[in-house]
Amino acid sequence: MEQIQATPVKRLCKIHNTITVNGQFPGPTLEVNNGDTLVINVVNRARYNVTIHWHGIKQIRTAWADGPEFITQCPIRPGGSYTYRFTIQEQEGTLWWHAHSSWLRATVYGTLIIYPKEGEFYPFLKPRRETPILLGEWWDANPIDVVRQATRTGAAPNVSDAYTINGQPGDLYRCSRKDTTVVIVDSGETNLLRVINAALNQALFFAVANHKLTVVAADASYVQPFTTSVLMLGPGQTTDVLIDGNQPPGRYYIAVRAYASAQGPFDNTTSTAILEYKDAPCSVQGIKINPIFPSLPAFNDTATATTFSTSFRSPRQVDVPTEIDENLFFTVGLGLNNCPRGSSSRSCQGPNGTRFTASMNNISFVLPPNFSILQAHHQGIPGVFSTDFPAFPPVKFDYTGNVSRSLWQPVRGTKVYKLKYGARVQVVLQGTNIVTGEDHPIHLHGYDFYIIAEGFGNFNPQTDTAKFNLVDPPTRNTASVPVNGWSVIRFVASNPGVWLMHCHLDVHITWGLAMSFLVENGVSELESLEEPPVDLPVC
Repeated sequence: MEQIQATPVKRLCKIHNTITVNGQFPGPTLEVNNGDTLVINVVNRARYNVTIHWHGIKQIRTAWADGPEFITQCPIRPGGSYTYRFTIQEQEGTLWWHAHSSWLRATVYGTLIIYPKEGEFYPFLKPRRETPILLGEWWDANPIDVVRQATRTGAAPNVSDAYTINGQPGDLYRCSRKDTTVVIVDSGETNLLRVINAALNQALFFAVANHKLTVVAADASYVQPFTTSVLMLGPGQTTDVLIDGNQPPGRYYIAVRAYASAQGPFDNTTSTAILEYKDAPCSVQGIKINPIFPSLPAFNDTATATTFSTSFRSPRQVDVPTEIDENLFFTVGLGLNNCPRGSSSRSCQGPNGTRFTASMNNISFVLPPNFSILQAHHQGIPGVFSTDFPAFPPVKFDYTGNVSRSLWQPVRGTKVYKLKYGARVQVVLQGTNIVTGEDHPIHLHGYDFYIIAEGFGNFNPQTDTAKFNLVDPPTRNTASVPVNGWSVIRFVASNPGVWLMHCHLDVHITWGLAMSFLVENGVSELESLEEPPVDLPVC
């Protein structure tokens, strides 16, 4: 059972009444095997609506258990409960779970480890130890108040006050040193670090002083191993790395700080944990030895981020769809709404008296208030959503250039794009330079997809198709769309339901940077959505 509750949590010298699961921050680690069926009863003892999303779980035929509020379920009201039931089918590796309601996932999150089936093994030598490394973001405030203030004012929300590693900010913050996370390693052994970016709004660089990292998996899919001294993870992404205890026994900092690709304020602090050798000397002649610090890329080092994100390959040739039924082109980016008539200037504190917004293909996504989209689809309830999400932008423009101000204000709507069961889909995700370009981590629920190419500038179908990797592209559930650039993904729509695709920077999904695919049932029962559970929450 998972109990959502307020718990006193002290960070940065101050106690906050923090929303947690079972009083733990971060929440409990779920350890399961490929093939297991999970039954998780979530009881809401907090004062906010809540849902839980099992990030990266494919939810074959069980969309009711996916978790995003007003997409696949109504939220669990305070005092209510809901049981999530789903089976893990042919997935193994590192995923995670988190709240999918307002900004609760700032503190409501945890690791989800899927081990191989009994008698099966990793495609690399079994590491001596395995350690989840959850990267988070901490506000010295109630995160719900932060987003509510931003919604009220139309301005960008306040940036966080700290980053955390397994819930702890580390040595460089006030009142934090005694609780810094310590990761133990032994000389000569290989450890597996399961790194998860659970931060709310920030892509992060990750490095360990004097140690190389061998990447072996990402988003619970194995990759061709490659070695690097730095990782870059967008929110939502996971990366499994092997680290060898091959340095002189001692204490080495693990450090995390922002990859800030946008123009505008960001949290420029650095979180640390300590990689400590079991046989490390604590002090020399009574003087405590400070850990060695790694070199981290500059905050705006897009070249390093790109080198990393373009290093991923599947371990062997994969079955990429080559014939495409649905060729889609989605712009992703920010916008500004003009101040609504009759509004006070207090509610229009964005640039030049506007309100921040965001969109895909110029549609700023609005959650329906009274039904989830999946429920409305399943029960045929009219007026909740429409199926006219555009397959390409309503206006073609120089997406990454100087964009005319007439294109900065999107249209609000609750629109889905319909896919026939089994459709072979390609989506070009095109970043825009409206307000500012930024690296957008785009997450698709209910599916993994192949990232067959990425690049900078505007996608050119004449020349950029030559860059497509149709042999061994990586399998992911969250794609980093490069700042003022594009990514191309492909998947087969073989899982019926309503599946949210959104930017995993929560500030952007709050502003409307999202859409949903409605995948129709196939022919047989095994190609059809299950009936909704009896305890599905009502709105």
